[in-house]
Amino acid sequence: MDISVVVPLFNEEESIPELYAWIKRVMNENNFSYEVIFVNDGSTDHSWDIIEGLSKEDDHVHGIKFRRNYGKSPALYCGFEIVKGDVIITMDADLQDSPDEIPELYRMITVDGYDLVSGYKQNRSQGDPLSKTIPTKLFNATARKVSGIHNLHDFNCGLKAYRRDVVKNIEVYGEMHRYMPYLAKNAGFDKIGEKPVHHQARKFGTSKFMGWNRFVNGYLDLITLWFLSSFGRKPMHVFGFLGSLMFFVGFLAAFIIGVDKLWALSHGIPQRLVTDSPYFYISLTMMIIGTQLFLAGFVADLVSRSSQGRNEYQIEKTV
Repeated sequence: MDISVVVPLFNEEESIPELYAWIKRVMNENNFSYEVIFVNDGSTDHSWDIIEGLSKEDDHVHGIKFRRNYGKSPALYCGFEIVKGDVIITMDADLQDSPDEIPELYRMITVDGYDLVSGYKQNRSQGDPLSKTIPTKLFNATARKVSGIHNLHDFNCGLKAYRRDVVKNIEVYGEMHRYMPYLAKNAGFDKIGEKPVHHQARKFGTSKFMGWNRFVNGYLDLITLWFLSSFGRKPMHVFGFLGSLMFFVGFLAAFIIGVDKLWALSHGIPQRLVTDSPYFYISLTMMIIGTQLFLAGFVADLVSRSSQGRNEYQIEKTV
């Protein structure tokens, strides 16, 4: 199979028929063998009924229905689990991503040899409000700096193309869909490209991913991913170092306080009790915290990357 298209969605009943008709036209015009996997992320409208109807009419359509809303990353994860195509295309269901971009994305993967190609949304000012575009620019600048992928301008673009090996060898969870290029790079797939893509105004409904809440969550996820990629398999290196450093500084401070007290006593100089000095308690607290950090690093080393059930989701139906 040439292409698998994975479409995560939440309450997009108006867009689904038009989107699939558009995808189908592009695939037939280019003689691609394909499948379209709609992942219904706990929609409360008639989205699943429409997906079931399309599946009965067309063997190219498949669907996954979550019992509740989990988020975009779980939807992508479950879609990636069942894809069969050599190239995987992801896009949003709101018609802002154009299926007309698929042939060129496919060519960049199969001919140019990219592992991953990320879309770069153009004319965003026509499609999105400032509350979405300004946080996005700040977020992308930080993501480029932290990830070291300097040729990408839009990490969060939903329209991406992947070589099949990429999606089968990376794990997307939580809200890490924003960092698929970073995840791919960490997995050894470092030939990452970008394609300017047309970004259309939303035709139906309102965006489910708006404003500063997404911006803050994006930064928190970026910090998590940076830490996991740098210390995920060696947490003792960071916690053990910080704990040892803090314990040493606290111990040194307590030692100096003790030496100062002994020196004063040996010279007959009146001095208050050691326990009356605030510096004694500060040094003692640093030693305790240092010990706790060291132990946290030791325990984290034992359980590193061994979480089970992180990507287990309640799927009600598949078609």
